[in-house]
Amino acid sequence: VELVESGGKLAQSGGSLTLSCAATGIALDWYAIIWFRQAPGKEREGVGCISGSDGSTDYTDSVKGRFTISRDIGKNTAYLQMSNLKPEDTAVYYCATDWGRNCKSGTVDFAGDLYWGQGTQVTVSS
Repeated sequence: VELVESGGKLAQSGGSLTLSCAATGIALDWYAIIWFRQAPGKEREGVGCISGSDGSTDYTDSVKGRFTISRDIGKNTAYLQMSNLKPEDTAVYYCATDWGRNCKSGTVDFAGDLYWGQGTQVTVSS
């Protein structure tokens, strides 16, 4: 299994950015994909999730209305579209699987069986 994030870069406050998560070894029409982030000096924070069964999504409150998670089954790739970026969105962004089919309610269980990629850096300038 391999998850490869890409698309992170320097963006301006109020701008937009789309991150990609290319998956190998798992099928995104079965497995849910979780996006989480980690800012310097802060704990990891779940951003959102897309279910494998029906593509339904869930987001943490701080990004609702600004971020959208989608997927391309043919490319086996998930996306995190970010708009109206804020400096507090600055972080390394990761995509992950907890080997479940659907998104789970509540916070991400970072102590659980979670597999993630190498991450991609997003920096938002004010």
